[in-house]
Amino acid sequence: MLRQIDQNVWVAEQPMRYFGLSVGARMTVIRLQNQEIAVISPICLTEELVAQLDQLGRVTFVIAPNLYHYFFVADFKTHYPSATLWAAPGLKEKRPELPIDYVIERTAVSASGSELWNYLEFVLFEGFRTLGSGGIDKLNECIFFHKATSTLIVTDTAFHFDESFPLLTRLAVKIGGGYKKLSPSMLEKIATKDKTKVRHSVDRVLKWDFERVIMAHGSVIEMHGKEKFQQGYEAFLS
Repeated sequence: MLRQIDQNVWVAEQPMRYFGLSVGARMTVIRLQNQEIAVISPICLTEELVAQLDQLGRVTFVIAPNLYHYFFVADFKTHYPSATLWAAPGLKEKRPELPIDYVIERTAVSASGSELWNYLEFVLFEGFRTLGSGGIDKLNECIFFHKATSTLIVTDTAFHFDESFPLLTRLAVKIGGGYKKLSPSMLEKIATKDKTKVRHSVDRVLKWDFERVIMAHGSVIEMHGKEKFQQGYEAFLS
């Protein structure tokens, strides 16, 4: 199930449907030099996945990157009780039952002294809202940059669907955005009103020198990721 993307970077995928469309879901795994492992946007924990993760190292960090990708973090925390659960701002208020240890913000990162943040940089993507089954809501997504491999890791702030997805999904995203482009969908464009904050967040992301982009929904982009991210958001903000 785990697929290696680069040195000390893996992904794992599972099926997922959204509004009846097959969009898949992807988890990103980062291994630190001391063999500690960070899991970003966990997927369903299976025996096979546990065995593969345990072969890589010690699952020490579990990350819920926004207010929507949290469904399997409690299972990971149960299976790896010594792991630290980091969550995007606002998730503790939205889901107080989750065993969250830290909120991903500058003060908490500094106070924790965690080795994780020597490997990952982050930006809280502000102003972005999404239109889901529960209505319009803010996303509060933390976007990550793994400098060692020039990799940007996003969750729901950009999608990239291609011919590897089913026909119905391709037809829908051709209309709604995200087909062979790295961009949000039309749903997010309708829901997002504070374009000034979004533009500021985009500018912060573009300060990073990334080539690859791993997203939770869509196909991984291996080359020219920064250019594609910039192009996608120029269209989104226009």
